[in-house]
Amino acid sequence: MPHTPPSTTLDASADALLTVLRTQPDLREGPALDAVLRLLAERRTMDLTDLAPARQAELVHARAVRLLPGAGRLAELLESARAANRPLTVKFGIDPTAADVHLGHAVPMILASRFQRMGHRVVFIVGDVTARIGDPSGRSADRPALTEEDVRRNLAGYRRQVAPFFDFDRADFRFNSEWLATLPLPEFLGVLQRLPVSAALQREDFRTRLAAGGGLTLAELVYSVVMALDSVEVAADVELGGLDQLLNLQMCRRVMENAGQEPEVVVATGLIEGTDGSGAKMSKSQGNYVALGAGPDDVFGRLMSAADRLLPDYLRALTELLEPEVELLLAAVADRTVHPLGVKTLLASDVTATIHGLDAAAAARAGFRARFSARRFSEAPGLPVVDAAEHATTTVGELLARVVGVVAGLKQVRRVAEAGGLRLVVEDAAGGQRVTTLTSADADRSVGALLTAHPAAPGGTGSRVFLRCGRSVVELT
Repeated sequence: MPHTPPSTTLDASADALLTVLRTQPDLREGPALDAVLRLLAERRTMDLTDLAPARQAELVHARAVRLLPGAGRLAELLESARAANRPLTVKFGIDPTAADVHLGHAVPMILASRFQRMGHRVVFIVGDVTARIGDPSGRSADRPALTEEDVRRNLAGYRRQVAPFFDFDRADFRFNSEWLATLPLPEFLGVLQRLPVSAALQREDFRTRLAAGGGLTLAELVYSVVMALDSVEVAADVELGGLDQLLNLQMCRRVMENAGQEPEVVVATGLIEGTDGSGAKMSKSQGNYVALGAGPDDVFGRLMSAADRLLPDYLRALTELLEPEVELLLAAVADRTVHPLGVKTLLASDVTATIHGLDAAAAARAGFRARFSARRFSEAPGLPVVDAAEHATTTVGELLARVVGVVAGLKQVRRVAEAGGLRLVVEDAAGGQRVTTLTSADADRSVGALLTAHPAAPGGTGSRVFLRCGRSVVELT
């Protein structure tokens, strides 16, 4: 049977990538890995306007965890937009509440990039008004209000760090103060009058706070309504948001309907789990995150240290792999024709390359391999070095998380210790190695007390002392 030529550039890319995966399954290093990374890098900017509407819907649906009212309505919208030769208006909004963001924040932007490359209009709403209220979603306490200067500074940091995943220059930027700052009170009261307060009070996050005796402001109670006015203003066809925003997004649909508009289609993306595999979502407070502003070695190393069971979710959320490619990789890992380390190397390399470029990713990969292929830490190049005497009163956890920064936070150090991955290693000049497994209590001990309890002499007669936390290693001198 003759081969049917690919109908789109994406189809050609898929054919090429699947061929590599089927014929060269070792992705730990070499030409196969390089070929896949090049194909994925090309997909990040690939024009998708030639795809049939049904295929566009498929690409969106594959990376969403909830679609409201459903996938069928999204497909209808895409079909009608193609027939009318007009782009859809795709809304994505943020309240810029922090200057530094992590990999989880990139997930909806990867989907926004797909819409953009399909030829649709992405409207990026900056919540300079709503940021001063504070989104209550999932919060157990009220969120501090931000100043106008806080919003501007945080937005600059967000845009700089997320830019590798999304072309901000092609988006329409709108600040919701444009319409909210001058909204007449009677008009706003008219919107509120058509919305029962009982629905808001059924929210689990609100009920939890009230049951615990915490406060709930009226501003927080109407936050989702204010957010919905953004959708009315831009007449959104589609809105993107994380799954934690689902209740807010449902309110957007309701307010649009009350305003006589067609309710937007909600596309909710998943909240990726943190790298430690504890079940908690990726967040700075949990210390289980990959910072978008981190260097290539750090991004690569943190992803390589992620729990293996996270691979399916990370591949789907963070890469441009298509679903058949993800399924092929996972099936190959299951039947042992592909080494799981190769798939993790692909993931870490692709994300690092997206942020820092292919060359930087290759260098990070080589450095990581050199450090962990050495039989002795003394032979590993590029390990961070800390003066033990200078930091004698610093706790082990603080040293690893804050002084050196090789792990995300104190909680992660303790979790690694509980899993048996925190170790003190002494290597002597004769080639011997003595390893002591440390406890979570040791993570809270000072470096000086630890070395006294486990005799090791940094800078002594030929001995070298190392702290290992998971895959991260620090030398004490």
